[in-house]
Amino acid sequence: MLKLVLITLGIVALSVLFLCVKMLLKPGSKFGSTHIGGSKAMRERGIHCVQSMDAFERRERKHAAERVKD
Repeated sequence: MLKLVLITLGIVALSVLFLCVKMLLKPGSKFGSTHIGGSKAMRERGIHCVQSMDAFERRERKHAAERVKD
């Protein structure tokens, strides 16, 4: 059981190390944005994250969700 835990921890440690190679070797580097808005291809297609689209729609149609009272 202990052997399995150590092997698992070793695999996880190697995975984290491989994910961080660029950050560890190049000073001043950082992970890229993982948001949809951070992708150039998505921006070119006009695709944005849901929260940004919701905020945009609310600004344009401020009173669209209100019901008309008779």
